[in-house]
Amino acid sequence: MSTTSRTGVAVAALSLGTALNPLNSSMIAVALVVLRADFGLDVATVTWVITAFYLTSAAAQPLMGRLADRFGPRRLFILGMAVVAVTCALAPFAPNFALLCVARAFMALGTATAYPSAIVMVGALARQAKMKYSRPLGRIQMANTAAAAVGPVVGGLLVSLVGWQALFLVNVPLALAALIIVRRYAPADEDRERGRASELLRDSDIPGILAFLGALVLIMMALLNVLPDVRWWLLGGGTLLTVLFVWRELRFAPPFLDLRMLGRNRPLLLLYLGFAVFNGVYYLAFFGLPQLLQEAAGYDPGIVGLLMLPLAAISVLATPFAVRAIDRFGVRRVLIAGAGVLVVASGMTWLLTASLAVPLVLTLTALLGVPYCVVNIASSQGLYMSTRPQERGVAAGIYQTFRYLGAITATVLIGLFYGSGVNQANWGLMVLVMLGLGAVAFVVTLLWREKAA
Repeated sequence: MSTTSRTGVAVAALSLGTALNPLNSSMIAVALVVLRADFGLDVATVTWVITAFYLTSAAAQPLMGRLADRFGPRRLFILGMAVVAVTCALAPFAPNFALLCVARAFMALGTATAYPSAIVMVGALARQAKMKYSRPLGRIQMANTAAAAVGPVVGGLLVSLVGWQALFLVNVPLALAALIIVRRYAPADEDRERGRASELLRDSDIPGILAFLGALVLIMMALLNVLPDVRWWLLGGGTLLTVLFVWRELRFAPPFLDLRMLGRNRPLLLLYLGFAVFNGVYYLAFFGLPQLLQEAAGYDPGIVGLLMLPLAAISVLATPFAVRAIDRFGVRRVLIAGAGVLVVASGMTWLLTASLAVPLVLTLTALLGVPYCVVNIASSQGLYMSTRPQERGVAAGIYQTFRYLGAITATVLIGLFYGSGVNQANWGLMVLVMLGLGAVAFVVTLLWREKAA
């Protein structure tokens, strides 16, 4: 097999592996109503199956990026895919909802290795095939965009035909295929550190990670009013842990979340902030709309998955055009255009407060596919441009963390707005929030520049 062919196969396998995280983050959207019925849960509680995945992903991505930089991306990718395969083979047998959430957390841990590893390997693959880095990077990002977009479609069909258990089982052959192909065709890791386990544990900033997770969990519990009698204590504890987290990260080397790197690289910080807000808007629609269609309109999960199909189709079809637009007009202009379309698309979803007719839903999900594709592609290219090669693994991990911070915010808001009922009136309130956040994302995008400071 020629070098170019080997590179193409390796990129395809890396794309498959990186796609598992967004695929599993979106497939679950159409299973929430079924899980509520099977386990006897309310809206706020069932969102923890999403939150467990996102909390773990948010904490694991920067750490995995550092491990990829330090010990080798190929080795880390293979280990992550093995974790996914084993976890997903066992998860369908979970006897209760708590263990199901634990399984989702392990899924997130395994899939979190893929994107930082792939970003670190992009340079070596491009050099190996003598091509521009943008080509393999674009293919990997296309797979991520498509996977998240087709998630509700695939998930809806699997839930309707088999049950929620199939959402786990489908990952087993996919993870094994990615593992085997990367092991065979990806370039070997360069000489890197091989320190002791104790040194790795010491340098992993476990206190920083625990403070980060603790702050998020306590603040979420306070906002969702999980324990009404101690709500303000939870909020105070979350705030205190946030302060301690910032203090720790500014003093520890190497930190879990490199706040100093963000402070000295304004374009990268703006890119992260804009991406977090964008995902907050997007996942409000992504997780809120399927529940609305199932409960308020009475559509079957399989039908809901098909109603989300235009989002997937437009995301995939628009990707080549977005890549060409970036080459022609630059990342910034394309990013601004994507943020602008996001505001328009968010506003249009207000129409769902009047009607949940199939033609209207199909039109709106297609419209939502445009900013999802454009902003994701442009943000990924902007990330690569705004960082030095030796920082790209960590930067890619932090990038994914900000994605999940936006998604976690969305799940909290959904729990708040749908807590009194999944209906069109409460959807209207969420649309107002989407418009406000969309406006913030647009302003942040206007401030971003393509060159690092």
